[in-house]
Amino acid sequence: MSEERFSPLTPEQMTPAQQRMVAGIAAGPRGGDLRGPFKALLRSPELGDRLQRVGAYIRFESSIPQALNEMAILLAGRHWNAQFEFYAHRQLGLKAGMRPAIADAIALGERPEPMDADETIVWEFAEELLRTTEVSDAKFAAVVGRFGEQGVVDLVAAIGYYSMVSMILNVDRVQLPPGEALPLKPLPRRA
Repeated sequence: MSEERFSPLTPEQMTPAQQRMVAGIAAGPRGGDLRGPFKALLRSPELGDRLQRVGAYIRFESSIPQALNEMAILLAGRHWNAQFEFYAHRQLGLKAGMRPAIADAIALGERPEPMDADETIVWEFAEELLRTTEVSDAKFAAVVGRFGEQGVVDLVAAIGYYSMVSMILNVDRVQLPPGEALPLKPLPRRA
């Protein structure tokens, strides 16, 4: 990986709008953590502030249980080959109770086996959406049946938001902490 493209900004370098965005992150559940996409998003602070609030909902308040939400996030990160995204959310997923075998299979671009009923519902919905850009009636009905219509919207939002975050991370070339191995090998692009 090459050098990161967006330099960190000191408080003295920030505009008032950038300072408001940082204050918004600090006041939220992340507690001021500006890692990941936020260094880049500071370059568009109005957008960045709105997105960090959306991200806080998706990550901390979604109707999808946390381990399953993290599974969907990993699928988005894998789709975009977003090394930092996958690295960070693999750890968060494991903390939330995701089995390591699930994350390992996703990293390889494979269907995790075995999966319980909820994992299967989320994996099949997210995988189909990312692979085909839509979902079948059966996959839609499975998510509605288990998590309700709000669950469908929250799941799509997680996949979409973290796809955007993955793109931002890839464009910025956000690095892993020193000494950490890249978690993802390139996969052939699917048609």
